[in-house]
Amino acid sequence: MWKVLAAHVKQKGGTFPYPASLPTLAERFRGLPVLRPERCMPDCKACAEVCPTAAIEVAPALRLDLGRCLFCGACSDACPTDAVSFSREFRMATRQREHLVVSGEQQLVLAEALGEKLRRLLGRSLRLRQVSAGGCNACEADANALGTVVFDMSRFGIQFVASPRHADGLLVTGPVSRNMELALRKTYEAVPAPKLVIASGACAISGGPFVDLPQVRNGVGALLPVDLFVPGCPPHPWTLLDGLLRLLGRIRRDQPARWPMLETS
Repeated sequence: MWKVLAAHVKQKGGTFPYPASLPTLAERFRGLPVLRPERCMPDCKACAEVCPTAAIEVAPALRLDLGRCLFCGACSDACPTDAVSFSREFRMATRQREHLVVSGEQQLVLAEALGEKLRRLLGRSLRLRQVSAGGCNACEADANALGTVVFDMSRFGIQFVASPRHADGLLVTGPVSRNMELALRKTYEAVPAPKLVIASGACAISGGPFVDLPQVRNGVGALLPVDLFVPGCPPHPWTLLDGLLRLLGRIRRDQPARWPMLETS
C-alpha cells in the first residue's frame, strides 16, 4: 500500500484539468471538418463520390452531415482544391440532429444544457446505462476510457451503471441491429422517468457504414427520443465528455465563443 501511495505522490495525479484547460490532441486526429465552398470547382463532385456514407452534398451548396461522417478523410484526400479539410477541434456534440449538418455558412451549434428543472432533479450526478446495439466495440471502448485516470468522468458525478433501473438514461452505441431492437426498447422502458438518451457515434446517429441495410434501424433516433448527439467513428473520449458536461450545464453553450483549435491538420 505504501508503494502505491508513494507512486501516486510522485506522479502528482494523472487527471487532465478539463474544462479549465484544453487537451493537446495528436496531429493525426481528425476533428470538426472545415468547409470552404468558395474553393470548389464548377461541377466537381470528387468529395461526394468517395464518401462511403453519402455524408457530403455539393449541390445546391457544399454541406457535410457530421451524423453520417466517419471522419475517414477520403473527401479531403480526393478534393483537388482543399475545399474540405479536418481540424483538431474535438467539441462537436449537439442537442438537435439537424445541427450536425454544417456548411461554409452554417457553423456547428454546440449542445445546450438540459432544462433547469431536470438539472435540479439530477443534482450533481448522472448515471448512464451503456447499450451496445450492434456496435463494433470502438465507440464502446472509447466510452469506457472515460473511467480511466486521464478523463475521470466520475469527478463530475458521471458514472456507468450495470442496471437500467439505477440509471438516469442510456448511452447507445451501434446502428441498432434488428436483433437488438427489442432489448434496447426494454432497457429504455426499465429506466425511471424522466430519462435521457445519448446517441454516441455515427452508427447510433444515422447507421454509419451500415445505413439503409435491412438488418439495422439506422440509429437510435428511429426508436427513441434522443437528447444528445455525439458524432465520430468513434467519438473521441474528449468529444463525449465535453458533450456530457454541456448537457449538464457544466460548460455554457457560448463557452468558448471561438474554437482556438480550429487549425487544420
